[in-house]
Amino acid sequence: MTPRIALNGRLSTVKCFSTRSPEETVALGRELGREFGPPCLVLLEGELGSGKTTLVKGIVAGLGAAPEEEVHSPSFTLVHEYGRDRKVYHVDLYRIEGGARELETLGLEDLVEQNATVLIEWGEKLDALGLAPQVRIRLEHLGGDHRRITVERLGKDGRQ
Repeated sequence: MTPRIALNGRLSTVKCFSTRSPEETVALGRELGREFGPPCLVLLEGELGSGKTTLVKGIVAGLGAAPEEEVHSPSFTLVHEYGRDRKVYHVDLYRIEGGARELETLGLEDLVEQNATVLIEWGEKLDALGLAPQVRIRLEHLGGDHRRITVERLGKDGRQ
């Protein structure tokens, strides 16, 4: 049975996964991507090198928006757009340091309002805007290529 937790008035369903290689992390991302239907806001959290972009490669591929080899970190451009029929926006907030004021200039609210999947790396920085994610993914680097990946689905009933 999947644990269900009440969090800020919303039910949360939490699942934990373990991957031991980049290939396993991408494969997990593919599985998760097949489950995310737009509109969907996904926050990815974890330290530098924890595998956020690697997981996003699989999610984007699982959504059918682009092959994983075409997915790269938008650290310098801040936002990459993938797909035609199923839009996916990949956002990286690593270089954002100005809080809510700087976040507001990115137009993230506009992306979230579209019928798209929005994947945000360094999602913990997004709390300042008050946007409500449907999914929060936490990645932990456990040494070598070993990762613990916790997927928390947020919503009225804990489902997308």
